[in-house]
Amino acid sequence: MPATSAPAALLALLNLIPGLLPSEVLALAAHWHPLASLRRGEFLVRPGQVERRLFFVHAGLLRIYYPTVPGEETCVGFGSPGSLLCAFPSFVTGLPSEYALQTLRKSELLAISHADFTAFLDTCPALAHFWRLELEKALVGRMEHEIDLLLPEPAQRLARLRQRSPHIFQVVPRKYLASYLRMAPETLSRLR
Repeated sequence: MPATSAPAALLALLNLIPGLLPSEVLALAAHWHPLASLRRGEFLVRPGQVERRLFFVHAGLLRIYYPTVPGEETCVGFGSPGSLLCAFPSFVTGLPSEYALQTLRKSELLAISHADFTAFLDTCPALAHFWRLELEKALVGRMEHEIDLLLPEPAQRLARLRQRSPHIFQVVPRKYLASYLRMAPETLSRLR
């Protein structure tokens, strides 16, 4: 994909990385490849699939979930426009994913292979620094979510999510928010 065909949102994200040279932005952007547009309900990653790509969400909305028992699943995160997304354990280890990534709306994504991305990390200190900061933010977010789930009162979990991510209530359907907060959809409706 020529760098000039990279969506403006990806180029904007790359241009925000302090210290990343314009030539590095263009070289990195050239390694991101568009995926076919995914309809609502389609899977980007299924449990059992090895996924060695990092995705940039250009448009749409996705959920990350873990199938707990047959017919049940627990939502563990979301991907919205401008975000980076992957089945992280599979991306890092090369083992089959236990998680699913599924579209909640028609979505357009770009992907870069693990090999290409790590090669850039090895040669671009600015990108490596950015990636470390992104991983730190993700870890803090996971820890905050774990604290949320330890709280016995659903109202407390909801209040913490509202404080941390108020925008999520505008884009994510309630049933997935309820799963993310480990409460029944009826409880979420009552609390809202």
